[in-house]
Amino acid sequence: MKTEILTVQILIEDNIESVWEKWTTPNDIKIWDNLSDLWHTPVVINNLKVGGRFLYRMESKDKSEGFDFSGTYTQIIKHELIEYITTDGRKVSIEFEHLNDFTIIVQNFESDINNCSETQKAGWVSVLESFKNYVEG
Repeated sequence: MKTEILTVQILIEDNIESVWEKWTTPNDIKIWDNLSDLWHTPVVINNLKVGGRFLYRMESKDKSEGFDFSGTYTQIIKHELIEYITTDGRKVSIEFEHLNDFTIIVQNFESDINNCSETQKAGWVSVLESFKNYVEG
């Protein structure tokens, strides 16, 4: 089965410098990186440079489920682009675009062939919405 490229995006009411900072700082990531109010991210390691590694440990708050999301950065252009390859070999790109008083985040990612594409998109959208609520809240 072939992977497909999936795309999700969101409009954030904040400037690109602030969005970038909150997207990349471990203490901020711990707050916004979750699928729902039932999840959290207790561990974040983020070495934001080409060749640097990242690890986000996502867990349900009742500790019944959890997984590591990790990979290696392949390209970084501050306030514009982050690209990485996940530990399981999937490519991801995150574009940041300034638009007046807003920032648009567009994420393109290779699907996991073991999971439904719509479910994957819904999960990535949930995280983007959590980020938006954190930034704008």
